Amino acid sequence: MPVKIDEKGAPDMSAYNAVLARNPRQAPTPIGPYSQSVAFSHYNNISAQLPIDPATGKIVSGGVTEQAKQVLANIRAVVEGIDHVMDDVVRLSVFVTDIADADVVDSVIAASFFGYVPTRTTVAVAALPLGAAVQIDALLTHGEGTIPNAPQAGDLVKTVNNTDDAPQSPDSSQIVAFSHYSNITAQLPIDPATGRLVAGGVAEQTAQALANVWAILLGIDVPLDDIVRVTIFVTDLRDIDAVDAVYSTFFPDTAIARAVGYLPARTVVEASALPLGARVQIEAVVSHGDGTPPQAVEDRHGIVIRANNTDKAPRSPLSTQTVAFSHYNHISAQQGVNAATGTLVSGGVTAQARQSLANIKAIVESIGHSLDDVVKVNLFLTDIADIAAVDEVYSTFFPGGVPARRTVGVSALPGGALIQVDAVVANAEGTPPAR
Repeated sequence: MPVKIDEKGAPDMSAYNAVLARNPRQAPTPIGPYSQSVAFSHYNNISAQLPIDPATGKIVSGGVTEQAKQVLANIRAVVEGIDHVMDDVVRLSVFVTDIADADVVDSVIAASFFGYVPTRTTVAVAALPLGAAVQIDALLTHGEGTIPNAPQAGDLVKTVNNTDDAPQSPDSSQIVAFSHYSNITAQLPIDPATGRLVAGGVAEQTAQALANVWAILLGIDVPLDDIVRVTIFVTDLRDIDAVDAVYSTFFPDTAIARAVGYLPARTVVEASALPLGARVQIEAVVSHGDGTPPQAVEDRHGIVIRANNTDKAPRSPLSTQTVAFSHYNHISAQQGVNAATGTLVSGGVTAQARQSLANIKAIVESIGHSLDDVVKVNLFLTDIADIAAVDEVYSTFFPGGVPARRTVGVSALPGGALIQVDAVVANAEGTPPAR
């Protein structure tokens, strides 16, 4: 965006969106160095909520039903504490420690929404903080925007789309758009014609999951290369080579993307289990250049995707380190890998946490930003007990505790890493066409 100049000849920073972190008093006090809600531009990032009773600061008693109800109550407390409503939620990410609990959690979530359901990802993981059985984070629309003293298009609307060419579920919408982003429900390898998992192994399942993502995008008339971030959950990391062989046939998709070698930002995680016993599940975030009303209809390429790699952080042939679109940057998952050697640093989880975050910092600074612009961080640990050591390092990178955060324990990470970190970064300047 052009820089506005104030009456003193200085840049008018009130013309830019600002990172807005909040901790509503009715919500639980964060148990780590993070904020419960971090808004930027037209979205709020809600930290993963545990089944903590705000009055006691402890996990509620009872089983998964009671825990799920408390988690949803905490999400509601954050949402309403920042003057929003639950129908402003566009995506829920559900983590359980037993996939058999997913149906119970679904029923609790269903009671929180009426006539509309957000997009959804459901994954079983090895462990959650405080020994919880369920944890849920949320992405929330923010129609008023975050330009100081200048409310933005408060009448933006969500648009929801479902197509018969991909699996449908009463528990989630296939794709929900707001402003310049669309969020897709994580796709399982379900044949939409039968409603069942496809036959075959992980290669066939990957092809079906990606075909479902593609079908959803065709339903809104956009190509696969409009995807800016992909998260792949597998139940066995030894399958990743087979997954990648199929993935590489889908990306890049268009001639323009192939010409520049564009690939979305990416995160790969081993899940303990996935719904229906699937071996792979794929989640995607999509650029939405034409926006949602009352934004003026634009040429889809009026706002461009800007992808960037730096030699100061590890590179991957299957992802771009950072992918910007409109007012957000998406950072591929980073591990404790030294960019110069291509190997994990020695020294255990503390050293790996420091290197992972240093890699995030290098990527963020390579595009002219700072860690103060980070609005959401996702931490994946192979031992949830390491969180105290990780937080000690984390606090040196984020001393203000501003980004919203999700922390989960997983069975394994690529390359035998002990920690993996990805991030979403505010992009105040946006991505207008190159001139």
